[in-house]
Amino acid sequence: MTSFQVFLTVMIAAAVTLLTRAVSFLVFSGGKQPPAFVSWLGAQLPRAVMLMLVVYCLKDVSFSGLGTWLPAFTGVAVTVVLHLWRKQMIVSIAGGTAVYMLLIRLLGVV
Repeated sequence: MTSFQVFLTVMIAAAVTLLTRAVSFLVFSGGKQPPAFVSWLGAQLPRAVMLMLVVYCLKDVSFSGLGTWLPAFTGVAVTVVLHLWRKQMIVSIAGGTAVYMLLIRLLGVV
């Protein structure tokens, strides 16, 4: 791709992203309440996304040795404990990721 094509692709992606995010504000402007289903989705989707991320992260975990599963499950456990304690998603994810990365380096897992 040429530089212009890359620039055009990025601009189109940015415009589509902006448009999809702005549509909800346009549809529900003027103090209108969103339908109950939309409100329910807004409450449930963060949990669903986190659950999908956990499944994705653990899908390739092997139980062949301690060093292959311990970092992943310890990282998940630290994430859960931090989230229950602090109730801040960024702290939870960063803490669990840091523990996971530390353990894979210490245990020599690649």
